[in-house]
Amino acid sequence: MMKRYKELLQYSLTVLLSVLFLILGWLLVQDKAELFQNTSGSNSEEVLCQVLEITDDDQTIGALGDMYYLERKIEFDAQILRGSRKGQIISVVQQIDNVTTLGVEAVEIGDRIFAYSTETEGEVSWSAGDYYRSGQIGWLIAFFCLALLLFGRRKGFHTVLSLALTCAAVFVVFVPSILAGYNPYLWSCLTCLYVIVMTLALVSGFSRKSLASALGCAGGVLVAGIMTTVMSALMKLSGFVDDDSLYVYLLNPDQPIDLKSIIFAANIIGALGATMDVAMSLSSSLYELSEQAPDLSFAEMFRSGIHIGQDIMGTMANTLVLAYIGSSLSTVLLFVSYQASLLQLLNRELIIVELLQALSGSIGILFTIPISALIASFLYRKKTC
Repeated sequence: MMKRYKELLQYSLTVLLSVLFLILGWLLVQDKAELFQNTSGSNSEEVLCQVLEITDDDQTIGALGDMYYLERKIEFDAQILRGSRKGQIISVVQQIDNVTTLGVEAVEIGDRIFAYSTETEGEVSWSAGDYYRSGQIGWLIAFFCLALLLFGRRKGFHTVLSLALTCAAVFVVFVPSILAGYNPYLWSCLTCLYVIVMTLALVSGFSRKSLASALGCAGGVLVAGIMTTVMSALMKLSGFVDDDSLYVYLLNPDQPIDLKSIIFAANIIGALGATMDVAMSLSSSLYELSEQAPDLSFAEMFRSGIHIGQDIMGTMANTLVLAYIGSSLSTVLLFVSYQASLLQLLNRELIIVELLQALSGSIGILFTIPISALIASFLYRKKTC
């Protein structure tokens, strides 16, 4: 009974400190960060509406130089679902062509879609934007959480809670801190440290296993961060990898965001999950080994940890590399198609940054193994010779 109360106290303390971190972090950055605000200076209004009736559907052939294209103009009535205009019926136009909007689906009755207003000479017109997809992805998230709860039960609940707090730390504290002009290097490290401590405390409690996992994970992330910083300097990276980087830079021309620090933050946050997985797997395995074979020495347990880590290493490194390749597959295909020289392709900054993310994260995993094995062997050892 006393053990259960102790676990409950540790759990409550972790949640309380996590909420306190999120609140204090948000209060510190929210006055300066213009997060979730329209800073473009545009007077355009965005509303979510549902299609009630298709009033017109017309197709025409247009010309752009020597190229002809098919343009489809769909007019429909829609009811606004949220905001001060809720319930109002508006007339919206969706324009689709086979050049600039290739692959866009035509609206149908019942669809939920965003509409944008444009005011011309006192008249307001509405244009169709993206489809409302949050509902569908919300159901998928709910299914994922339900699966975690069914298979993991109490541990599953802790996993869901830690995942929610991790997302909150990123979007409520870390991202606003960058937009507020704070040092991304410092805040990315603080975010990683918070996620490590909070996740392991919720999943495994305050124990030697959690301590070994946390220190091993922190060591691996530190190595990934050092590798990223050193290689960024050696390769003279600018941080301008794509159009999104330019838009981020132009958010505040007077005090622009350091794009090199964004590469650093993306790399260590990307490596965090994999290194935490490796550290926990190794620490948990060595803990069970120490329980079943309490006479193992420090050296014997460390060698066992290295052997276990070698099996983990291959699959986890592949996981990280394949994740980065998958996320940039379209870009790679485009560059391969239009670049005559493979050497030139491999030296483009966008490709180099993706390779740096995969390699620095994989190196972080490699170093997580001996660090975790060393710390776990020291904490779990029963004899020293």
